[in-house]
Amino acid sequence: MNELLSAALETGKGGALAGFVVLLRIGAAMAILPGFGEHSVPVRVKLALALVFTAIVSPAVGTQVAPLTQGLGTLLACFATESVIGLALGLVLRLMTLALEMAGTIAAQSSSLSQLFGAGGEPMPTMSHLLVAGSLALAMMAGLHVRLAEALILSYDALPPGRFPDATLMRYWGVDHIGRAFALAFSLAAPFVIASFVYNLALGAINRAMPQLMVAFVGAPAVTAGALVLLAIAAPVGLSLWAGYFNALVADPFGAAR
Repeated sequence: MNELLSAALETGKGGALAGFVVLLRIGAAMAILPGFGEHSVPVRVKLALALVFTAIVSPAVGTQVAPLTQGLGTLLACFATESVIGLALGLVLRLMTLALEMAGTIAAQSSSLSQLFGAGGEPMPTMSHLLVAGSLALAMMAGLHVRLAEALILSYDALPPGRFPDATLMRYWGVDHIGRAFALAFSLAAPFVIASFVYNLALGAINRAMPQLMVAFVGAPAVTAGALVLLAIAAPVGLSLWAGYFNALVADPFGAAR
């Protein structure tokens, strides 16, 4: 009986250490992941989510993590390596949310709606709040929790545990995703920028032809109404495009690093 108890304790100890190593990566990623790592989500909820994802991911990567629990040195090194990998993965996925924030800011600046106060805790225009809230709702409805668990399991093949990722690969990987985020932001905000350019050009021509007309009184309500109508038309299309990009990224977040 004592031998069986000792064997069970050793097995449980190894499983607990392996789960702790997995938690280091998942906990770092959970702090900044879109949806789960928002400022509006309490820290206790984030911790509970990190533990739940750890229980899901640990059995799938146990053979890769088990050798790291044999020595104290390798176990201590995991505090740095796994945290860096988790933060890198979380930042890459967070870039998709930042792209919507940038798109909303560009659209609000172009349509003179940037001074409207937002409703959330982030200092960004109302357009950005609408786009971000809509995108997170779409991501959750599309099964973000399942795709995220798959991405975390995949990360142990692309970025092996216990050692720092290659700096050159991380540089190209990060720069590529940053460039894609900026390109997506400008693409989503392009209708507002083009409409604002055409409107201001027409308004300048009218002012030139009729200097006595108070274009400020005529133009301000028109540009506000036009921006709201354009937002109602362009937001669903833009969010559907964003959802396609985001689903492709979560399905293979390490494609640009290979």
